Amino acid sequence: MTVLEQHKENFLKERIKLFKKVLKQKDSLKFSLEYSLLVEDYIRNIAGKKRYKFSLTSAGSFSRRELSPFSDIDLIFITDSIKENEKDITNLVQLFWDNGIEVSHTVRVYSDIKKFLKNDLHVFTQFFETRHLLGSEKIYNEWKERLFKSITKPVKAKLLTELINDIFERYEKFGDSPKVIEPNVKMSAGGLRDFQTVEWMYILYSKSMLHKQNEITQAENFIEELKKNNLTTTDECKRLLESYKLIIYIRNLLHLFEDQKTDRFEFRHQKKIAKHLHNNPKALASFMQKYFEASNVIYRFTKSMRKKFEEEILPARPETLNILLDDHFILNGRVISHNPKLKLELSDVMRAFYYRGLHTAHFDESLRSDIVELVEKIEYSDKMEAESSVFFREILKLSKNVGGTLSAMNELGVLGAFMPEFKDIIGFMQHGVYHCYTTDEHTIMTIKNLEKLKDQDSAPAKIYNCIKNKDVLYLAMLFHDIAKSINIAGHEILGAEMSATIMHRLGYEEHKISLVAFLVRNHLLMEQVAFRRNLNDAETLDKFGANFNTFEELKLLYLVTYADLASVNSVIWTSWKSDLLSELFSKIKTMLENKISGEDFLVSNTYVIPKEISKHSPELTETHVQDHIESINDIAYAHHFSEEEIAEHIVEIERGEKLSVLFNNVGNFTNVTIITKDFPSLLSKLCGVMLINDLNIHDAKIFTRKDGIVIDTFNVSDFRTHKKVSVNKYQTIKNNLRDVITGFLILDNEIEKLKTKWWRIEKKLFKRSGKIQIDFEKHDKYTILDIFSPDRLGFLFQVTNKINQLGLIIYFAKISTRGDDIVDSFYVLNREGKKVSFNDYDFLKSELINSIEEIN
Repeated sequence: MTVLEQHKENFLKERIKLFKKVLKQKDSLKFSLEYSLLVEDYIRNIAGKKRYKFSLTSAGSFSRRELSPFSDIDLIFITDSIKENEKDITNLVQLFWDNGIEVSHTVRVYSDIKKFLKNDLHVFTQFFETRHLLGSEKIYNEWKERLFKSITKPVKAKLLTELINDIFERYEKFGDSPKVIEPNVKMSAGGLRDFQTVEWMYILYSKSMLHKQNEITQAENFIEELKKNNLTTTDECKRLLESYKLIIYIRNLLHLFEDQKTDRFEFRHQKKIAKHLHNNPKALASFMQKYFEASNVIYRFTKSMRKKFEEEILPARPETLNILLDDHFILNGRVISHNPKLKLELSDVMRAFYYRGLHTAHFDESLRSDIVELVEKIEYSDKMEAESSVFFREILKLSKNVGGTLSAMNELGVLGAFMPEFKDIIGFMQHGVYHCYTTDEHTIMTIKNLEKLKDQDSAPAKIYNCIKNKDVLYLAMLFHDIAKSINIAGHEILGAEMSATIMHRLGYEEHKISLVAFLVRNHLLMEQVAFRRNLNDAETLDKFGANFNTFEELKLLYLVTYADLASVNSVIWTSWKSDLLSELFSKIKTMLENKISGEDFLVSNTYVIPKEISKHSPELTETHVQDHIESINDIAYAHHFSEEEIAEHIVEIERGEKLSVLFNNVGNFTNVTIITKDFPSLLSKLCGVMLINDLNIHDAKIFTRKDGIVIDTFNVSDFRTHKKVSVNKYQTIKNNLRDVITGFLILDNEIEKLKTKWWRIEKKLFKRSGKIQIDFEKHDKYTILDIFSPDRLGFLFQVTNKINQLGLIIYFAKISTRGDDIVDSFYVLNREGKKVSFNDYDFLKSELINSIEEIN
């Protein structure tokens, strides 16, 4: 065995030992240091004792001595002459690869400092993190000297500005919240890159490298520098180090469990790591709360240091411009500081946050640090809350910055200290594509999204700007999910009780307490009715309208529903959902204002004048129209379609076509109306055709004439684009519909082909396990069937087919998708036109659940 082969064998043995040790070793930076040193030694052993005329340096996480198991091994060759050293560099890189080190390398000359300083920030920042490994130390020292000489005062200001802008650009891509449920541990807000960007800012600020040649990671050295220079408190340094270690540890485990480099911390990883650490599946929630606590510590540190370095760039405001807010607090520009001689109490802190919101300001580092230290040591008492509640109530009455102020309070730990019930939802999460943020983050986002309505012209904005006492609205949002950590199912009921208890403590009047409790208790109701029920059904309108005593209550509940949906996930609030909520709001508003029933409302809005319809086609007479309307025993038909559309239906029927397919674009959706002779499995087959044409069905309405002709109408969108269907697809859809009705097209075969085509997406989006739940609701005319399930490819086709096999006829269907969850609602009767017997509920549930579970 050659010397190199012996070195390789030793390296691989030691690496395996380290990788096994990381599974048990909680000190993640110790692993990273040991692994980095192992790679450094191996590189030197491979290079041998040859004297090179260049400096070989480590870069990135390798330079920081913070390698994770599958991190890139970044090398920079620094030379004063590429031509003279090209052969040696090429040979050395080849040697590394031949001996199992897959290095990523670049070659740099002195002139690259000016070149990348001007053209590429990301490359230039790599130069701040280099560590000499072998070769000419003289060249490396010359490189460092030139590098820091290039950082003049204007250059420093320019680079700091670019680094700050880079943070915001990264947040745009990966999210600006440290509480994203499936974060990127490196790039998300509160991730490793936040901390590392502050290190780069500090290197610019101090004009010196952060690494030491002794055996310590860059992060540990940097935190020692922070302590030594009093840039933050000793306790905050401790929290910072522990937080950074936790995220590095998670990254190390991610690499090992995936057997490759990865930074996306997905739900499956979270479950696996939580189980590995605690050997208890129930430990997931507490484990993730620790993760979010760590990411918040790094996020607030980054934010604080970013503002500190921004102040380095901006000229200082003279103290003569200071505004004394009170004995404790001073405002200089947009920075609030405090008198360090006076002791801070929680009531003082609450007052400071009020000033922060009022003046659109932020706290200086000293005040931020003192608040964090106070919160860490504080013990809750009713007396403390009572003293602080005055300014808390004033914060909620601010004309702007309410959400931002609450966010800052949460970031510094004040909100949880002030309100123990809120502390329980900090870092709490629900998994699924539907939810993107932790409950506390989502809660505050709802208030921010409401405040954004102030400058908009949308339907929610018009209602929001009419609300006088917005603090009631903000309180409802603050408490709407307050009970989720206790029990997700029924959290709205318990939350209403909790909101009343908290508001009593805070000194609110009874009428406000009652109104907020009403909004919390019913915050899910409006979306459930709008997205699952037939809004042209009188009973539905009457039942929902009975919840309101005043129009004000309706307006507030509409805004609560909007804010909740718009703050869960950017893809959840669609134009279709907006239209449905607006439709329900408008109908109930009219009923409340005119004190009329749902039946009266529908009749007054759907009166059909045959003459007005027949004028749209020379082929029609008023008799045609009258006969058609009388043959459909459903008042919703005339309400759903325009006069022109009804005329088109009658023309198609009178022509005697076996099948007519009509397309009409409405916003981002396409309405597909099918007119044909009814038969038992028709709806299922129509759903199958939509499926094989990559169409998402949002709702389906079925209108049946006395002669058996059906008018089935679907609102659909393209599965890929989530927008209206391309005109180029129309003919294919028509052909498929004709072939499936005549029996030429076998849907089962086509769906198998579809699953082959979409297998990657199916694996990602449609394979989540979850509970299937089926509920029945009473209705005067129909049995309403609500099906809750994880989404599956071909779900609607399977379910409608099974409903038909069970001898039920679907009269109305509404399809609501919440990320990766399905909520489908069906209005059904049996073949005799009667409602389903209560005695059959269990049988139907069992059959439908088994059918859904059969979907591969």
